[in-house]
Amino acid sequence: MNIPQTNPPDADTPTFMNFPLCLDLEKLDADFAILGIPYGAPYGDDDIPNDQAATPAAVRRESLRLGLGLDHWDFDLDGPLFDGHEIRVVDCGDIPGNPADIKQHYQMAEMVIRKILERGACPIIIGGDHGVSIPVFQALDSKDPLNIVQIDAHIDWRDEVNDVRIGYSSPMRRASEMSHVKRIIQVGMRAQGSARKQEVEDARTYGAELINAYQVHDKGIAQVLERIPKGEHCYLTIDADGLDPSVMPAVAGPAPGGLLYHHVRELIHGLSRIGKLVGMDIVEITPSSDINGITALIAGQLILNFIGTCIRAKYLQV
Repeated sequence: MNIPQTNPPDADTPTFMNFPLCLDLEKLDADFAILGIPYGAPYGDDDIPNDQAATPAAVRRESLRLGLGLDHWDFDLDGPLFDGHEIRVVDCGDIPGNPADIKQHYQMAEMVIRKILERGACPIIIGGDHGVSIPVFQALDSKDPLNIVQIDAHIDWRDEVNDVRIGYSSPMRRASEMSHVKRIIQVGMRAQGSARKQEVEDARTYGAELINAYQVHDKGIAQVLERIPKGEHCYLTIDADGLDPSVMPAVAGPAPGGLLYHHVRELIHGLSRIGKLVGMDIVEITPSSDINGITALIAGQLILNFIGTCIRAKYLQV
């Protein structure tokens, strides 16, 4: 299999946290691999490209504000990021987009994720809109059975929009059709999205567990974690609009009443203790509407929480 060539960050854009750049995936030697998937399948001309395509670069730039050194104490993790272990994190650049073939980047993304997994690294994806999760889900068929935990204001169960079936309104519908996906747990829904009564009924008929934002505010994250089978593979997909706009303002579909930062941090830490985290993505950030880069910065901090808690879970289980 010929692995597609990824693009390095732009000349004025650093790698995530200044981690080493690795574009030759045949030589990938890492525990965690950061990958940008900027482009989703558009519903119309206005989506080529959309604002979310600028997110990988924005998160990389803001990541330099996250820490002064890997040996510094992180109170989110109760210690330095790597916790004294020899850990290697690399940035694998971005999947290129091709306006002449809008599906090609999904095919390339799936191939690259498969190679990252084959090389033994855990993929961490920076989107892009939520459609970019679809090729990632497809590439995770080696993690059968797979539990998908989604943070989102919306359920993303549309079968198609403008005849597009792999767009940002459809990732959970597409996941439900994959035989290796065992369970879908969706957290943070509120207000109105593209879902109609039929999509909600379809999600519930499939068995998706829908936990709205108000249930989280009332009863906490524990009710989510108790639904996770112990020791099974889990993938976390975070739509930035799942968090309250006071926390992550730079989203296309803001809605009041969303999750707070500490909810998502608690969920990440809890998932690492209960299941086996096999990857994550964060999507649907609109950098042009960000305020002091706070949305991109919080995305980076959630990635650090994911890395740090996975490290601790691995070594605690030894």
